[in-house]
Amino acid sequence: MPPRITAATPDEYPALAELWEASVRATHSFVTEADIRVFKPLVRDTYLAAVALRCARDVSGAALGFVGVAAGKIEMLFVAPACFGQGIGSALLTCAVETLGATDVDVNEQNAAALAFYKRRGFTVVGRSPCDGQGKPYPLLHMTRTR
Repeated sequence: MPPRITAATPDEYPALAELWEASVRATHSFVTEADIRVFKPLVRDTYLAAVALRCARDVSGAALGFVGVAAGKIEMLFVAPACFGQGIGSALLTCAVETLGATDVDVNEQNAAALAFYKRRGFTVVGRSPCDGQGKPYPLLHMTRTR
């Protein structure tokens, strides 16, 4: 059974920031501890509020993952590590594309699993930046949906 996907609320931001951190630690081995400490409060206090935010939820309503879209671009998609490989990311991506109108995403070049995930779902690389949006040395691959 696919997860239930609903809008997130600001009172959930602290828990979603915890989910973000756990997911980043499991998938972004290239991100430094110092950067996690810098990004986590930004995620909690700024980034989550800046997007159309949807959560995949279990039967109790707890978030299993979340996706955020702004201006047709997936700005964030994170899944709790315990839920990897269970279709949560795919369900969130479908929501982002079909409900929120997403056509683009940036992926950290070092995150081979995320790159493969988006490629399998019809996204192709259309550009590259040597740094992330904060000027950190985490190259980004710019992707767009072609099918």
